[in-house]
Amino acid sequence: MTDTVTTEQMKQLAVTALEDLKAQDIQVMDVRGMTSITDVMIVASGTSDRHVKALADSVVEAVKKEGVEPIGVEGEGSREWVLVDLGDVIVHVMHPQTRAFYNLEKLWTVGEEQRLAFRKADKP
Repeated sequence: MTDTVTTEQMKQLAVTALEDLKAQDIQVMDVRGMTSITDVMIVASGTSDRHVKALADSVVEAVKKEGVEPIGVEGEGSREWVLVDLGDVIVHVMHPQTRAFYNLEKLWTVGEEQRLAFRKADKP
């Protein structure tokens, strides 16, 4: 990531790019403290192969305009799940069926629910 674009700005650039092309059910998850690979994961759905690709392309274009080169883009060939790696922000764009199958939101929020439960149990 460049010194001029913060994680918060990168997150907002990605969300705005997704909203501009009518992504469905955009979810933003702060995963700091849960993984060292990224700080924020964004999950969104597209309505077709073409829409999924267009959404991912829109995110890439938005960050490039700010001088940020994505670390990588995976899944463009299948177009049912495209991952855009921006370093501190990772964007997953999927077909609704693929998203339901992998259920990334639950995967990353289960850990948060457990951490909150442990914190409550530790307090007197």
